[in-house]
Amino acid sequence: MSTPIRDYAFLSDLHSGLLISRHGSIDWLSFPRFDSPSLFSSLLGDPHRSRWSLRAVDGTVKERRYLPGTFVLETVWETTTGTARVTDFMPVGEPEKDGASRADVVRRIEALDGTVEFTEDLVIRFGYGRTVPWVRRVEDPDGTPTLVAMGGPEAIVLRQPDLPTGSDHHHRGTVRVTAEGAAGATVDGTVDRAGRRRQADLVFTWFRSHKPVPDRIDVDAALAHTISYWERWTDRCTSEGELNPWVRRSLLVLRALTHEATGGIVAAATTSLPEQLGGARNWDYRFCWLRDAALTLESMLDHGYADEALHWRNWLLRAVAGNIADLQIVYGVAGERDLAERELPHLAGYAGSTPVRIGNGAVDQYQADVVGEVMVALGKLRGVGVAEDEFSWSLQRELLRFAERNLDRKDQGLWEMRGDDHYFTHSRAMMWAAFDQGVRAVHEHGMDGPVDRWMELRDQLHDEIMTHGFDEASNSFVQTYDGTEVDASLLQLPQVGFIGYHDPRMLGTVARIEKELREPNGLVLRYRTEHSDDGLTPGENPFLACSFWLVEQYAMTFRHDDAVALMDTVIACGNDLLLFSEEFDPQTGRMVGNFPQAFSHLALIRASDALGGYDPNRGRGHRHRMSTPAVAPTAPAS
Repeated sequence: MSTPIRDYAFLSDLHSGLLISRHGSIDWLSFPRFDSPSLFSSLLGDPHRSRWSLRAVDGTVKERRYLPGTFVLETVWETTTGTARVTDFMPVGEPEKDGASRADVVRRIEALDGTVEFTEDLVIRFGYGRTVPWVRRVEDPDGTPTLVAMGGPEAIVLRQPDLPTGSDHHHRGTVRVTAEGAAGATVDGTVDRAGRRRQADLVFTWFRSHKPVPDRIDVDAALAHTISYWERWTDRCTSEGELNPWVRRSLLVLRALTHEATGGIVAAATTSLPEQLGGARNWDYRFCWLRDAALTLESMLDHGYADEALHWRNWLLRAVAGNIADLQIVYGVAGERDLAERELPHLAGYAGSTPVRIGNGAVDQYQADVVGEVMVALGKLRGVGVAEDEFSWSLQRELLRFAERNLDRKDQGLWEMRGDDHYFTHSRAMMWAAFDQGVRAVHEHGMDGPVDRWMELRDQLHDEIMTHGFDEASNSFVQTYDGTEVDASLLQLPQVGFIGYHDPRMLGTVARIEKELREPNGLVLRYRTEHSDDGLTPGENPFLACSFWLVEQYAMTFRHDDAVALMDTVIACGNDLLLFSEEFDPQTGRMVGNFPQAFSHLALIRASDALGGYDPNRGRGHRHRMSTPAVAPTAPAS
């Protein structure tokens, strides 16, 4: 039985990420980057159960939380003999990481009361579970035993008291801690005469196998630095009124999915978590989609994070450098272009959902909306006072030339359809937005460019969309020019200024979305897969970002009760750590899709901003963003 996605916590060192279950099993970890091959793959049905499990004997989890404003996870275990706390974190800000020479996971066990024994089970498989490592014990320079596992180009070293013992490719052991004052236990974590300790640090370090074993880290200093980094980043946020916990955590997630060295923003930390349990809609999201990153930056800019946006702009310049005709919609973390999709048949998949995929075939698609998303984000960056440099405006002019050259080209749409190309109304509207941003850059910011031509193309697209993308019979915009289906992506049309939130044609579109795309529990589907040619077997679950978009639409049209009721419903789809997946299965009540998902979190931020702040405990007196924001009350740690 697969661990429910909602039971996982996410940790990040701003280069890579892991998922750790409520009961202490690290089931997914890819070092040294988000898109690197995993060395713990239990999440995706690795038959060897590669993972790192650490749990209290006969214990139950009493509490887990992130330290406020951080990605440092605390889990409190309670047993019949005592209580202990496990602090899990990935150290950030180590100079060696830019060179990808090491990466660490730290698990600190502290006795709070009595004595608690933990069992450990470590199974390492490099290369998505395929490579069995050579494991041996070696000594640090001070004579302390360590465990080193090596396979091909990768290696790890494990440092901890009482190293686990190998048997049948598992390394199992126990770690016992005793609280201060209990049977004479020591205070500083060292062992007393009876062999007791209050605290034990388990440090797992990845490194290149041709390099020397990295030095031992100072856990106290690494923990203090990691907490300080996240707290300082959170404190930089500018907002009218206090941030509610969902927005704070969502901003942190967006930061945690950003590669610190390159500025690339990945769409999620995982691959192949299914959009439908047991289904085949399983994709690798550990890459940098221009669209997702641009929308992420819009959310960050709304809360004062211009430095991160500038860092991403520089990443964009490097990634698309060269012939703009070769523009892709998705790149690797450092701007890599070769993301060929392939399947891993040796992995059984999450909850038996196959195939497990790495790489993403969308790299070869043409998606006409992407230039618009990028231009809108860069326009917002310009609007907050970040000056264009000699390259950034030239890039934007080239993007508009690219859009003009592809003006009559059909595409595969926002949802990366794998069927035939179409003229998607959303895509055409985002092309309109691209040229609109070019016009505004000239008129409002004094940039140079063929503004008359851009105005002509913008107006041409507007007329075209109103003629072919709007169905008079249903008083609704439609998914494609050659069809009559509705699509939740149309909720973005007023977000980019193509049409007003209150326009009768937009309200008619909302009415159709409510009728045809809302599930009985209120959540919103992207589109009806059984009525659309997306190249896959029909069937998927509500897409959380679409539900948040509808919250925004309600808030902006003064449907406050509807907005808050839907917000309550969508927020309930998150877990206790305020993390959201891509979709939610209302039949099973389970999260589905990759996790945590940037698209969900950035849409949550927009929805909350539209409501002027959100608190489900305050009743229905919410306000939209033109009003004075409400002050968030005391909330769960985030």
